[in-house]
Parts: sequence; C-alpha cells; structure tokens
Amino acid sequence: MIDPLAACLILLAFLAFGGLSMGPAIIAASTAYLLLKGLDPSIAAESILQGLFNGYTLLAIPLFILAADIMNAGSLADRLLAFCRALVGRLKGGLGHVNVVASLIFSGMSGSAIADAVGMGKIIINMMTKDGKYSASYAAAITAASATIGPIIPPSIPMVLYALVSDQSVGFLFAAGIVPGLLMAAMLMLMNMVMAHRRKFPTDDKIPLRDFPRITFEATPALLLPVILLGGIYGGVMTPTEAASVAAFYALFISVAFYRSVSARQFYSTLVAAARSTATVGILIAGALALKYVITRENLPDIVAAFIGQYDLSVVGFLIVLNLVFLVLGCLIDAGAILLIIVPIFIPTAQALGIDLVHLGVIVVVNAMIGLITPPYGLLLFIVSSISGAPLMQIIRDLLPFLCALLVALGIITFCPDVVLWLPRLLGYQG
Repeated sequence: MIDPLAACLILLAFLAFGGLSMGPAIIAASTAYLLLKGLDPSIAAESILQGLFNGYTLLAIPLFILAADIMNAGSLADRLLAFCRALVGRLKGGLGHVNVVASLIFSGMSGSAIADAVGMGKIIINMMTKDGKYSASYAAAITAASATIGPIIPPSIPMVLYALVSDQSVGFLFAAGIVPGLLMAAMLMLMNMVMAHRRKFPTDDKIPLRDFPRITFEATPALLLPVILLGGIYGGVMTPTEAASVAAFYALFISVAFYRSVSARQFYSTLVAAARSTATVGILIAGALALKYVITRENLPDIVAAFIGQYDLSVVGFLIVLNLVFLVLGCLIDAGAILLIIVPIFIPTAQALGIDLVHLGVIVVVNAMIGLITPPYGLLLFIVSSISGAPLMQIIRDLLPFLCALLVALGIITFCPDVVLWLPRLLGYQG
C-alpha cells in the first residue's frame, strides 16, 4: 500500500502542475492523506481551527487588499507619479527612477506586489514608452523588479502570512522590512543609472520648481497614509489589523472627499474585486493550514532538522542553502504557498542554529518576491507583459540586470542581520 504522505505529495504535484490553483490542489491532497491515514477530516478541521479563533491577524489581509484596490480605482497613482517625477525625474534615466520611487511609496499603502504592478504599472509604462524614450520591454522589466519592493516595505500581506506560521509580531516584522526595502530600491536605482548611461537613455523633462509645492500638496493626502499607519502601529495606538481597517477607510475617504475620483459604482466594483482576491488568498490559507496539519503529524520539521544536522552546517551554510531552496521554489510555486507550507519546515532548524525569526521572515519574503520575477512561474512577468505588450523573452532579457541587483540586496539582507534588525530593536524588539 502506498504511503499516505507520498500519495499526498504526488497528488499535490500532479494537480498543481496540471493547472489547478494551489489552494484547491493542497486541500484535495491533504484530504486524500487524511482518508488514506484513516483519520476523521472533521476532527482534523477542528484541530486546525482551534488556533485561529482568538487570532485576528488574518483580518488584516482582506482590509489591506481593499485599501489597495480603492487606491487603484482612484487617482492616487497619478498624484504619486507626478510627485515622484518632480522629485527624481530630472536625473539620468529619470523615468526609471520615478518607477522605483513610485513603487517604494505605493508599497507603503498596498502591501502587495501585484497591486503595485497593476496600480502603477500601466501608467508608468505608458509614460516611459511615450515618444520611444524607453523600450516597452525595459519599462516592463523595471516595473516588475520595483514591484517586488511592495511586500517588503510595510504594510505587507506576506509578512502577515509569515507571522501566522512563525508566531512572530506583525509590528516588528513590518519594522524589519523598512531598511531592506530601501536597500532594494537603492540597488534598483543604481542599476537603472548604469543602464541609462550604457544605453544613453534621455533625461526627463524638468518640472519647474515653482510647480513643486502644488504637486506636493496634491500628493500629500496619499503620502500621509504610510505615516498614519506606521505611526499608529509603533505609537501603540492601533494593532496591525486595526491599521489595515484605517488604511481602507482612509483610502476611501481621500479618494471620495479629497480627490473625488471614486464613484458609487466604482466603489461597488472595488468591493467585488477585493472579495474575489480575498477568497483566493483565503482558499490558499485554508489549504496551507490543512497541509501544515499533515506536516506536523508526519513530524517533517524534525526530520528535516535531523537531516540538515548530520551535515553540521554553520549558520552561514544554512542560510546559503535556505536561499538556494527558496529561490528555486520561487521559480515554480506561489509565494503564499512557500510562506505557509515550506517555511514552517525550516523554522525549527533556524531556531536551533540561533537565527532570529524576524530576520528569517524578511529573508524568506524577499526570496518569495524575487520568485515573482523569475521564470517559469514569475507572475509579475506575465502581468507586465500583458500591460506593456512586450514579448516575455525580451522582458526577461532586460530584467536580468535588475535581478542581479536584487540578489546583491538579498545577500546583504541575509548575511548582515543588523541591517534588518536595527529598526525593530530601536522600537523595543528584544531579538
């Protein structure tokens, strides 16, 4: 008779690579395990749900999704791009820098790489390709690369998912992402500057200084959102979940009352889109929790820890292996599945080696985001290809320098933990 765990994994691979979404595939595979093992699925479901009844962390996810969708429906993206263009557009390869800085700012509102690419992508790609200043493939490549910053700078939906499986503070995880996110943006801007000189990209038209106060004023309500969120969380005024509800309300308020860019019909469409996105994430989380139950029953984390332990890896060696594993997995499977299913297997080994779990969280989220721009999965690649109309292979070719820049940033984040932990410690983290 086939081993239930082997049957579960084989069925999961068959369904996932056969085209079924990860959430339903995981649920089907986990259910098959329970039946082959002779376990009652209802008892397993009760056991899985017991740990969620008193936790409100997951409520942050639909609220952040709603906030991002409202901002995409309104004119916030236009105002932010105008501000970024006035700020850095005058530099060599200016619109490339605008792309990165806009993603950096927008990431402080959406918490999602997909929302960043969709919300900013079409506008900035059209700006860059207008009059043939930049090729469509280059504009798409830097848009995809800069969108990876979205879930690193708080708020961050992947950080919330990591907090669920690691039992770490969402607030400290958010704080830990700020400096790495800025580092990633700096590396992308540096690479854009190199490419601008190499390919002789033009300097953007300079916006008169007299227009800067007006542009800044128009963008100020949108720029205040990250300040309100982070100030509220680290000032002890609100929890991350409460901050997510504030973000959704504030995004709606400024879109309706200040910018007057969201009608009742648009708001209804936004609610429907947010509900669909939430359902997709919810099914994935449900499947991941079921598979986590399987993994726990089979004692896989301890088995992996024992296997790695026999090679007597140092902390550096373990982190190298970890990065390689997650970079490869990121090419093949969804980022949410990596965080919810694969990460818990490595957590006991990381703890045994003395690796800080907040530091580990930033490492795995950065890896998962890089996976979004690496083929064959590379969801962001397909999104920007659809938006720009550029062939996928041309986008990948232009993306390679930015991918190298992000890998350098990943190396610094991995092997210089103080870069990640400096700000959380400043805010009271004891790790």
